[in-house]
Amino acid sequence: MRTLVASVALFFALSLIHSFAFAQRPASEEDYYRIITLPIPEDIKLEVGGMAPLPDGRLAVCTRRGDVWLISNPYMQGSRVATFKKFASGLHEPLGLMWHPKGYFLCTQRGEVTKLVDNDGDDVADEYSSFYKWPLSGNYHEYSYGPLLLPDGNMVITLNLDWIGYGASLAKWRGWMLKLTEKGEMTPWATGLRSPAGFGILRDGSILYTENQGDWVGSGRMTHLTKGAFAGNPAGLRWSGEPNSPLALKPEDVPSTGKPMFEVAKTIKELKVPAVWFPHTLMGISTSDFKQDTTNGAFGPFTDQLFVGDQGHSKIMRVALEKVNGEWQGACFPFREGFESGIIRTVWGQDGSMFVGMTSRGWAATGKEPYGIQRLVWTGKTPFEMKTITSKPDGFEVTFTLPVDRKTAENPESYSLNSFTYRYHRTYGSPIEDAKPVPIRGVVVAPDGMSVRIVADTVLREGFIHEVKAEGIRSASGSMPLLHATGYYTLNAIAPGEKLTLPARAVAIAKHEHADMMAMEKKAATTAAKNVKAVNAKRVVTMPADWTNGPDQSITIGTKPGLKFDIDKVEVKAGSRLKLVFNNNDDMLHNCVITKPGAANAVGDAALRLNLNGPKMNYVPNSPNVLFHTNILQPETSETIYFLAPTEPGDYQFVCSFPGHSSLMQGTLKVVK
Repeated sequence: MRTLVASVALFFALSLIHSFAFAQRPASEEDYYRIITLPIPEDIKLEVGGMAPLPDGRLAVCTRRGDVWLISNPYMQGSRVATFKKFASGLHEPLGLMWHPKGYFLCTQRGEVTKLVDNDGDDVADEYSSFYKWPLSGNYHEYSYGPLLLPDGNMVITLNLDWIGYGASLAKWRGWMLKLTEKGEMTPWATGLRSPAGFGILRDGSILYTENQGDWVGSGRMTHLTKGAFAGNPAGLRWSGEPNSPLALKPEDVPSTGKPMFEVAKTIKELKVPAVWFPHTLMGISTSDFKQDTTNGAFGPFTDQLFVGDQGHSKIMRVALEKVNGEWQGACFPFREGFESGIIRTVWGQDGSMFVGMTSRGWAATGKEPYGIQRLVWTGKTPFEMKTITSKPDGFEVTFTLPVDRKTAENPESYSLNSFTYRYHRTYGSPIEDAKPVPIRGVVVAPDGMSVRIVADTVLREGFIHEVKAEGIRSASGSMPLLHATGYYTLNAIAPGEKLTLPARAVAIAKHEHADMMAMEKKAATTAAKNVKAVNAKRVVTMPADWTNGPDQSITIGTKPGLKFDIDKVEVKAGSRLKLVFNNNDDMLHNCVITKPGAANAVGDAALRLNLNGPKMNYVPNSPNVLFHTNILQPETSETIYFLAPTEPGDYQFVCSFPGHSSLMQGTLKVVK
């Protein structure tokens, strides 16, 4: 009896200690959404290309190595052991898999959609037949995705552009979304796609797709595709003259002026501006698959919102959409980091959890594993989050998942607004353009504490991304800060409606705060300019005049796919005169930064924290850990810098500090006597 009492007392003591510890530490994503790893046998290289849940609870997975696997007990119930059986093999890098309600698989290889049928019920495909095929040029970038089943029984697939230093459509229909009937008949649907790895259908039938930064794509984005839509990259317009093309726009009709996409769309009626931008490095670097929350609350308080994967940053983001003037627009938010590899596919499980399929081969990611499947499960606790941001005629309304503390919520200093855009041009990516703070006139908190109206003291700029921060907000119960205090709203159109009339005192206070904000902004701009100057002093692109005999040593460092330098070690003499040629041979943006020994990761972390200042500083932080650097380079370009090697021998490092690259893209500059 004493033992039982002691055990019960110990249990309650430990529970109290755990509860106290939880209350004392800041809330984390793990408290609300747990990541469960599915063990994969060592002899199975499960580089996920596509996933399809089966009606009987199993999960089917196709891999980049050409196999299709059936996974039994993927929820790891009972024995907690999942089992794997190979269903098909010999496919050409399939990146999409669908279970058809009529009892067969459709799998998208590089050059065709293949029908896979198990005729004798032994869980092995007996029949491989071509459902629909298209030509290939042999370019390595000819990835193909899908299919996605539509409510009317038709399907859509997407075809990546080729890459030859820029996006190109070397084979027919590259850069297009194609609609297929159940009989395998094809209708071109939309073009302007560059790397359309993720696409989905909403409850109302809307088709959206996600895009990665690249040429004509300043940052990751999500676009609503209607028939005949042009999503921005003109390479696919090469095929607009085909008899069944839904649009007649030609590549030469699209100007590369560098003006914002929103402005160019005013003169090109087919051009669809994104419903949501994912600011590069601030949210992710390579958007992938997404799913609308159709779990009826099993996944938490975000019903009907979208959950978007990011391959490079191994994370899930969240999107809340709304329709303004009949078109989709909305906000994206951080959601869950820490996945083990690069996210390429997501599907809902039968219990309302999310299966996340991953691979990093060729597309390196912050997650260290080469591949994997994990499951994201809601713990039942509601995180304190901005639930939605919606447009109002005089600003924004922010709703929350839990009631806010009225004192902090009514204080305009708890919030900040900024707006910016990107260039629309043939060049790879874009720096942040025309960034400006948005002064806040006042804030009105709803009686129930579940929402606030933020009224701007200026007319908001349509076509711009608006950064909404609420770092000073606390919850009504427990005084918790927001789990994620920032959202990015893409404002394509200001919503109609009634403007709020604020008390005169609120206006006067807001104007005073606006003056203070502008002064602070001017000071910040001056500081940023000094930082840029300080950093640029470490980048000398002309050989010093006193090097009359030239450099003592010339070094060439290049890049290769998978976020890697082409060499991982260089040896130089202490104090020697060095010429470094950095060649960006990759199809992504990179720089080369020389750091003090052991400082590469710290420099990479500091670059990530540059936020809106990152592009203008070439993601090189003003840090004593940075010794020398190149600028960020476009694909297929190079830069030469000159510097003196450190006089102290040691293992210095070189690293790409572009956010998301630094953890993988490192090398050693060995300085010897």
